[in-house]
Parts: sequence; C-alpha cells; structure tokens
Amino acid sequence: MNETTAARHSILIRSAVPGDIAAITRIYAFAVKNGTATFEIEPPDDAEMVRRQKALLDDGYPYLVAEHDGLIAGYAHAGAYRTRPAYRWCVEDSIYIAPEYHRQGIGYALLMRLIAEAETRGFRQMIAVIGDSAQAASIAVHARTGFAHIGTLRSVGFKHGRWLDTVLMQRPLGRGDRTPP
Repeated sequence: MNETTAARHSILIRSAVPGDIAAITRIYAFAVKNGTATFEIEPPDDAEMVRRQKALLDDGYPYLVAEHDGLIAGYAHAGAYRTRPAYRWCVEDSIYIAPEYHRQGIGYALLMRLIAEAETRGFRQMIAVIGDSAQAASIAVHARTGFAHIGTLRSVGFKHGRWLDTVLMQRPLGRGDRTPP
C-alpha cells in the first residue's frame, strides 16, 4: 500500500519525501509554540527536521504526510519507543495536523495508515505518548483505532505556565505478543 486517499476529504496519504520538510517544520513549529501535544519548547529548524526525518527513514520507520490539493495538511511517523535492543519491536507514533485541518479526520487517516505501515515492517506494539491529558481529540482518535489507555504520568512536563500530564496508550500490531518476532 503506497498511497491512501481519505475519501471524505480528498486527502492523499503518502510517504514523506525531503521536499515536504518545509511544511512539516511549519506544522510542528505551530504545535511547539501554541500547543501541548509536544513538550518541546523551541521549534527546530528545517535542518534539524531533515536530520530527524532522515534518521527515522534510515532506520526503516514509516514517515507519512497527508496532502490536500498539493498542500501538506499533516504528517505522522513511527520511531523507536526506547533505544535498548529488547524494545526493537515496539514503536511510538507521532501525528501533527496543520491547525486549519483539525477535526477533519486527517489524524485518523494518518494513524490508520501508520499502523498498517508499522505492521508490514514487523513491529508488534505501538505506543502513543500523548502530551497533556486535555488532548481529548488525540486520545479519542487513538481509542478509535484500537489503542487502550495504559496509564497517565501526572505533572511530568511544564509548558505554557502549567504542569502537564502524559497519557500512555498502547495497541498491538500484527500478532502482537502472541508469537515471538
């Protein structure tokens, strides 16, 4: 599956390419400056985002964009949940949507495709580390795609003048833990 279209919105879900970095950086910078989905405080520049994207792609992780009328509406990627070797079958997802495209089903479409891509690569668990327990839309889209709430870390981040929780959700991929990898 190389391309997916979210029918309701004529959104094309495709693999990200280096030419998408400017839009990805803009979307992420907005989230860093204005939101609590990420606990990063200063937005990284294009060069840093290129480095991050390249590292994920070089390690075989899926990195996707949602495109609407030639514009990048959002992006998603999976990466290592932890770096120690025993965790290699577990990934963490990240999804960011441009503010003008919020609540249009794009996060759902990206997450569904990300799950499928992670499964085809043999990963067995996906973890969502959701910044801020007030991120109701993110929690809901993860629940809708089969994630279970596994815990909340209380007041572990401080951003925009307040303490923030981290919500942990988990979803098995493929055969999950029923068989060895």
